[in-house]
Amino acid sequence: MFDFDKWQEIFSSIRRHKLRTTLTALGVFWGIFMLVLLLGAGNGLQNGVEHEFRDDATNSIFIRRGTTSMAFNGLAKGREIIFNNSDFNYLQNEYKEIDHLAGRFYFSGDQTISYGKKKLSFPVNSVHPDHQYLENSIMIQGRYINQVDINEFRKVAVIGRVVKKDIFGEDEAIGKEINIGGIVYKVVGVYEDTGAEDEMRVIYLPISTSQKVYSGKGDIHHLMFTTGDLPLDKMKELEERIRQDFAVRHQFDPKDQRAVHIFNLAEEFQQFQQLFGAIQIFVWFVGIGTLFAGVIGVSNIMLIVVRDRTKEIGIRKALGATPYSIVSMIIQESIFITAIAGYLGLLAGTGIIALLGSMEVEFFRNPRVDFGVAAIATLVLVVAGALAGLMPAVQAARINPVIAMKTD
Repeated sequence: MFDFDKWQEIFSSIRRHKLRTTLTALGVFWGIFMLVLLLGAGNGLQNGVEHEFRDDATNSIFIRRGTTSMAFNGLAKGREIIFNNSDFNYLQNEYKEIDHLAGRFYFSGDQTISYGKKKLSFPVNSVHPDHQYLENSIMIQGRYINQVDINEFRKVAVIGRVVKKDIFGEDEAIGKEINIGGIVYKVVGVYEDTGAEDEMRVIYLPISTSQKVYSGKGDIHHLMFTTGDLPLDKMKELEERIRQDFAVRHQFDPKDQRAVHIFNLAEEFQQFQQLFGAIQIFVWFVGIGTLFAGVIGVSNIMLIVVRDRTKEIGIRKALGATPYSIVSMIIQESIFITAIAGYLGLLAGTGIIALLGSMEVEFFRNPRVDFGVAAIATLVLVVAGALAGLMPAVQAARINPVIAMKTD
């Protein structure tokens, strides 16, 4: 039941000590404000980093050829390692853990693309069909490169959405022919990419066609593959086995890290996940510590309130007030100050997070605080407010009425 008189006394006490109450409430306000702000900022940073990984499958391994830095079996250092189709076939046949496998054949710099009277420059890569899964490419028109294109050395091209817009505008692109370095290719697909806009400026060709037309050999510059749901420790074992096998195939020392560069995206992604797990723990530690300091401030102010109202409390007890009524009055005032200050801190923190969310910053995206976290923070505030007032309330309930009425 609502006790109007008790709340009148609580507000009267607050009005008599405006500055003291405000400074005490500020400690709680700052504690919850910092907790919300740090949690939101931590989530924003984590989302930003995860956003950077969205362009590639996170269970992928990339193998890039390099130059030997160590002599081996009479062979001098400084030899360039060359990948070719036999390396691709070896990975495909010998490693059952590999899910999707693709190679890349690079062109030197951007290529001039001609269509009608238009001449524009875009990056051109030649790839295998599984490259679509490794790059998370999304087909919005037509199809991606397929195995028939590879087998028959077809002159077909898959273009990014930006290429389509710059070359064809609003016109249909599928079935049209573009000239790349003097050779005509038919557009068979248009894709979007989950990465940055630059990722949609790339034109993809069948790797077999480029190998035949531009090099006359089966060179591959870059090999990449995914490993399904293989755990990280097994991926690292697979990575080491491939290094050992390639060392035998290409005659270099297995310890020579510069001969073949192997990049495990899953390992890097897990390292970021572990880092942000540690950041979350740190954020909670700092935020709760700050909040706890504010709650201690509330407890101290309630002790002062009890001391100032010792005579009043003694008179109340002499007139028949129960210990419960004394304790409940002190605890209610403590909870009220804590809850109001905490709620205002929650609103301020959420407002700042919303403002930060409207800003597009690299490695910082969509900062937010989950509803569950906000609910837990509010519950913690209520409990903390009750605990902050408990000790002063118990002390007030133990006051001897006779001694209290003699107090000046």
